[in-house]
Amino acid sequence: MPATVFIGLGSNLQDPVQQVLSAVEALKTLDHTHVDAISRLYETSPMGPQDQPNYINAVAKINTKLQPYDLLEKLHGIEAAHDRTRDTGRWGARTLDLDILLYADLVLTEPKLTLPHSGLHERAFVLYPLADIDDSLIIPTLGTVQQLIQQSGEPEPSIIEGKNLEIHPSVC
Repeated sequence: MPATVFIGLGSNLQDPVQQVLSAVEALKTLDHTHVDAISRLYETSPMGPQDQPNYINAVAKINTKLQPYDLLEKLHGIEAAHDRTRDTGRWGARTLDLDILLYADLVLTEPKLTLPHSGLHERAFVLYPLADIDDSLIIPTLGTVQQLIQQSGEPEPSIIEGKNLEIHPSVC
């Protein structure tokens, strides 16, 4: 049975908008996976060192038969195909970052994978795109996405105009 999964997408190098759009296309090619919706694109300041370009962020909602670690491996493959390196340090600049934010109602804390994603509730660049897709979404152990937005006190990040990527069933 397919699981509903939310994937965070981010980039701040090598034409970030195109990196995110290309990653969405790559998600569409994953076996046993269907892309159901894509949030709007948001521009945000970097979380870590400020001496790097702003990020472009989005969230994808997919349905997949891939198990969490298999999906994670596929996401790392997409990152690698987009020239992602893992030597930039924590919160360093990157061509593409793909994170499993939620995998159905699974709660997991393991060295390679934490679900829901450990920083999800603190990041406006994740919460607002999640709300784009489902503003009544319940995050296991944390509450609704709207509650988390209110608790964060963070303003909505800048929306990149004209980049609403909502997927309609007739398109997929």
